[in-house]
Amino acid sequence: MTVIGGPVAGPDGLLRCPWGATGPEDYRIYHDTEWGVPVHGEDALYERLCLEAFQSGLSWLTILRRRAGFRAAFADFSIARVARFDDADRARLLTDEGIIRNRAKIDAAIANAHAAQALQGGLDALVWSFVPSGRRKAPAALSDVPAVTDESTALAKELKRKGFRFVGPTTAYALMQACGLVNDHLAGCASR
Repeated sequence: MTVIGGPVAGPDGLLRCPWGATGPEDYRIYHDTEWGVPVHGEDALYERLCLEAFQSGLSWLTILRRRAGFRAAFADFSIARVARFDDADRARLLTDEGIIRNRAKIDAAIANAHAAQALQGGLDALVWSFVPSGRRKAPAALSDVPAVTDESTALAKELKRKGFRFVGPTTAYALMQACGLVNDHLAGCASR
């Protein structure tokens, strides 16, 4: 039985979440190698948090295709280095065609480096403290995947309380999905 919105066979015959099976190759690679794989480390989580914030209102494909540009512009997402960015760096970022040149998102990335540096226990510990308890049933179709959960709402609140910007509940849930805090690969997906 085929589930509408369920896994789809890719060109190689493997079942994948629809967005990872039928779209551009960038999506398939991201789906198969990164999305939902547990991410740990201060700078690695900071990178994902920044990229999710930059994605807000845009296609994830836009972010994936500019990822190298983001890494170059934001010092490989080194929290310590980005926290030292000044007005000249802001001006440089606003003219950098390799990234999304949105002042609010650029300012948030820099502010978030400061907030991450100030965390007692670190960003890794904070983010991973919001892993949902218990095991959720695997979603059968994309329509079964939430955009927001109680945990993502709580994570967003805590991040904001700690001085982070551009981290609403939807962005927080996308971070949780991307970094493996939740497994939203569909039932039957080869990456599940």
